[in-house]
Amino acid sequence: MAKLQTKAKENPKLMQKTLADGRHSLYLEYYLGYNKVFDETTGKEKIKHIRSKEFLKLYLLPNPRTPEERQRNKENLALATEIRIDKEKALNAQRFDKKLPAKQRINFIQYFENYIANYKKKDIRMMEGALQRFKDFLSESYPAMQTNIKPDQLNKKMMMEFVEYLQEKSKGEGARGYFQRFKKVIKYAVEHDIIVKNPCDGITCVVDDTALKKDVLSLEEIQILAKTPYQNPEIKRAFLFCLYAGLRYCDVVDLKYSDVDFSNRLLKFEQNKTRGKSQKSIVIIPLSDTLIKLIGERPNEDCAIFTLPSHTGCLKALKTWVSRAGIEKKITWHCARHSFAVNLMGELKTDVKTVASLLGHSGLKPIEKYSRAVDSLKEKAVNALPELEI
Repeated sequence: MAKLQTKAKENPKLMQKTLADGRHSLYLEYYLGYNKVFDETTGKEKIKHIRSKEFLKLYLLPNPRTPEERQRNKENLALATEIRIDKEKALNAQRFDKKLPAKQRINFIQYFENYIANYKKKDIRMMEGALQRFKDFLSESYPAMQTNIKPDQLNKKMMMEFVEYLQEKSKGEGARGYFQRFKKVIKYAVEHDIIVKNPCDGITCVVDDTALKKDVLSLEEIQILAKTPYQNPEIKRAFLFCLYAGLRYCDVVDLKYSDVDFSNRLLKFEQNKTRGKSQKSIVIIPLSDTLIKLIGERPNEDCAIFTLPSHTGCLKALKTWVSRAGIEKKITWHCARHSFAVNLMGELKTDVKTVASLLGHSGLKPIEKYSRAVDSLKEKAVNALPELEI
């Protein structure tokens, strides 16, 4: 056991213990006062000091050899020092009968969970995912804080590391989507005086918006999928509808027969994603014979066109159906929207402006990823030609 460089009056003190494998385990040693006890051997009173230990599950390598090992030692020591300071503040507040500020007493993980419990918007699945990603990040990078992290321990350095973690673990839009939800909770905490200074200020999760990272289904694969039987006809009908209309799951699940103008063969609905945020949230799509057939006849009452289970349930069913069709691609529900756009621009040579309008985009920038995907498919097709012996 050895004490690290600390001041004499620090309580707790940061200490280290050498383990059997050579690593130094960091821990805090608290001095809790003393008792006078009678020593039967000497017949005199003696002082017995009371101490307790708290191991931080943070370790130092005794002889770091690589820059990565030295950096890890530096980060673990800095984190242990930060924890020691926070513990000392809490101990002093208790000692002098002072009430800690709310921002220092709250467990941010529990605060995040409570926020989600009262969250009513449709992106709650992404919000839950953001919390889980943050928990996983803490478990890997800050194990001592994985179940209890104080708001004032959320600093800019940690947020930058969290973004790097997201970009490594989550692909493309997923990384940015999770960080946007995480920042939403941080902002809420700042507005309610839980966090003094926003640690996410100036930090962005940058992804390549012009690259399409999800798989798309070709027109031939869509035909194969359509001919493949599946036990849930509603899921099959709805997904094929999205492949031919470019709708998101959150929109197709809300479609009602009142959204269909059968006489003019038009579908008119408001996008959930842009409702209340854009003047162009209303989308009008001409209905082909295939789409009319998938919609089916209007019942007497005004009801939903498709009766679907949860998004998670649909994804599981879709995975089984795609596998049964012999298609070796990772297909999610949103792939239908991407497939619609890529097939229009690639196979059917539809102009960019028309595709943007059908997808409900107010500008052309979001369509760039489909243009690049079409170029990629062209390159793949050309490279698939057999080589000539010249």
